[in-house]
Amino acid sequence: MNHPNLDLLLTGATVITGDGARRVIEDGVIGIAGSSIVLLDDRAALPALPPARRTLGLDGHVILPGFVNVHTHTILTMVRGVAEDMGFAPAYTPGVPHGHEVTEEEAVALARLGALEALLFGSTLINDSYVHADLTLPAMADLGLRVYTCGRVHDVDFSRVHLGDWRHDPAIGERTLNEALRLHERWGGQFGGRTGVQLTPHAPDTCSRELLRQVADSAARHDMRVSTHLSQSRLENRRIQERDGCSPCELLDSVGLLNERLVAAHGMYLSDDDIRRAGAARINLAHVPKGNATGGRIAPTRALRQAGANLTLGTDNMHADMIEVMRWALCMARIQAEKIEDDWQPEDVLEMATINGARAMGLEDRLGSLEVGKCADLVCLDMRRPHLVPRIDALGNIVHTGQGRDVAMVIIDGDIVVEQGRALKADQDRILADAQAASEALWERARAQIA
Repeated sequence: MNHPNLDLLLTGATVITGDGARRVIEDGVIGIAGSSIVLLDDRAALPALPPARRTLGLDGHVILPGFVNVHTHTILTMVRGVAEDMGFAPAYTPGVPHGHEVTEEEAVALARLGALEALLFGSTLINDSYVHADLTLPAMADLGLRVYTCGRVHDVDFSRVHLGDWRHDPAIGERTLNEALRLHERWGGQFGGRTGVQLTPHAPDTCSRELLRQVADSAARHDMRVSTHLSQSRLENRRIQERDGCSPCELLDSVGLLNERLVAAHGMYLSDDDIRRAGAARINLAHVPKGNATGGRIAPTRALRQAGANLTLGTDNMHADMIEVMRWALCMARIQAEKIEDDWQPEDVLEMATINGARAMGLEDRLGSLEVGKCADLVCLDMRRPHLVPRIDALGNIVHTGQGRDVAMVIIDGDIVVEQGRALKADQDRILADAQAASEALWERARAQIA
């Protein structure tokens, strides 16, 4: 077959397609025209390489589908290296920077830092949420990423929660939900189709039952998906039991949110009945294995998958290395089983990081695997490094000993956005300096409150 209009031709790499057959092509050839993959084959099967505007020889590299990070809060890079050692919910703790204290300028600086890290480490799509989303979305998309984001939808006063005040105010709920809908109207499908919005009610304990109903109605009316936290703490479970007489999972079910269009993060404290309910609803669990383990917790991922849930991966707070997250997902499941099993292998966690994430975002027809006709979103790792040699099983090496820092090139929509480990659409030094200054200012103000 002739491909006379190739913009980019990649040759020589091992290609881990992530497709339904889990094909691995040892000497792969990928042809990209515009934003799409139009050629994917073994070099030996081609009589000659087709011409292209640019050809890259990638011997010693491995190409994977771009990682789909379904749950992250880029601005929370501001508590990196501190919050990990504080226990649950530093956001509810006095003396720690809180979302309502982040200025617009600080939000943009910190979001760009988190997005830059995600991009350099191979995420081609992030599903983000926090504050000032109307400003952070375009600021992150400017880096070349696919960015889905939303401001926190809630009706508690977050400036009072860390003081133990959990009253629900309908005016706050109306304001935050309307802001999210305006964000969807303004930014959905912008940046060449790279941006979108999922409605993001923060969590069952920070949203009243009525607000959750309104979110469900709005999502159906505007054909939007929903992201939230679910049973991320015993505190959440206890508050919902006291307030609504049920579990958070039962609450979401009762308001029409527990379904295959829900991305629910964590799920660490789901009961057996909750697991059955969530699995039957085919929810998408945003598994955060490293973040959970840092706090001494493990989500019941094996039981959730067996029940029918779609397991996906997210980095959540403080870091954005999806390769590390795949490793933790594999290890945490084996700890639960107390053994190694055939259905929890590197191929399984790669699917969580790619096609399962694309499915959760409603984008599996375009993203999540390397196939002719799909978007050219891919990640290229340089395997010529001591910790990745010998290379007998490339994916095994990546999952067990790889790092985000091994990413050499990232292509999104056919556009090279990272090359030789550097972002091409960003002033990295400026982003680092701005984020450092923003974090220092936030911590100074937070500590002054308890001085």
